[in-house]
Amino acid sequence: MLANLTLGVMWIGLTCYALFGGADFGAGLWDLLAGRSGPGAPRRALIEHTIGPVWEANHVWLIFVVVLLWAGFSPVFAAVMSTLYIPLTLTALGIIARGAAFAFRKASTELWQKRLFGACFALSSVLTPFFLGTVAGGVASGRVPPGLAAGDLITSWLNPTSLLGGVLAVLTCAHLAAVYLCAETERLGQPELGAWFRSRALISGLAAGAVALAGIAILHADAPRLFHGLTHRALPLVVLSACAGLAALALLRRGPGLARPLAALAVAAILWAWGVAQYPAMLVPGVTVGDAASTHPVLIACLVSLAVGSLILVPSLWWLYSVFQREPEPAAAPGEPGR
Repeated sequence: MLANLTLGVMWIGLTCYALFGGADFGAGLWDLLAGRSGPGAPRRALIEHTIGPVWEANHVWLIFVVVLLWAGFSPVFAAVMSTLYIPLTLTALGIIARGAAFAFRKASTELWQKRLFGACFALSSVLTPFFLGTVAGGVASGRVPPGLAAGDLITSWLNPTSLLGGVLAVLTCAHLAAVYLCAETERLGQPELGAWFRSRALISGLAAGAVALAGIAILHADAPRLFHGLTHRALPLVVLSACAGLAALALLRRGPGLARPLAALAVAAILWAWGVAQYPAMLVPGVTVGDAASTHPVLIACLVSLAVGSLILVPSLWWLYSVFQREPEPAAAPGEPGR
């Protein structure tokens, strides 16, 4: 019971990182494809305005997942971190490079500097979710056996399922970002920018759907246990994800504000479909949740600490997001007192 509860809490954290951090990564891709400095300037300005206040806070969810995996399921933590240390190291370097480039671009005054740091920010925004997707694919396809570095250090993340996971991660992040930004342009009253991001949301959503359909054959051949779980026990969640995704695409033109929660639901549903399809195995095929879980006192300490910490963390993050969603007050006219 405690082990399942801990796993559920960890999966909620992973979902939050996919929805919030994933959209930030996707915004980096659209920053790369925004166009030359002239026409692309307002698009990049919107991206910077939208993610600037919160992009660092979103990594809290990744830290939360890693720490809980380490404390609650240490054998799985050891196996994943040692077998998949190459893509995980590249992920960490990508997060560092992305943050540094984003900060340096804001402080740069020369156009060539902005272009250099902008390219670094955008490239790392694409590569980081790709490597995270390869890690997920390696775990889901059963290429991470228990033990320290017991799996192959190369084929554990360079395989058909991992490559599928990497591509889907990039496309999903891009789609989330485009949908979120489309809704933001409606809130700010910028219809021209909204049309640009709407078309990108449609393209990325259709591309993600096409890759997911093509991935059926890949999973059937390369990860049969995952394929069986997705087409049986987790099938309702897969259907929910597809329906929510299609509804989000249909609403992009008439109601991008409504499309945003539907797109988030589509991503969350497919993430939970993976968990349900693989459960109770944490390392396919043999290491179950019960096998990998820490002792009850450790799990109780983790859950109590999380409950206390959430009383501070959740309201703080909610306040942070809500503050930066408010309309800025108009500046006072010359000679008028400030507001």
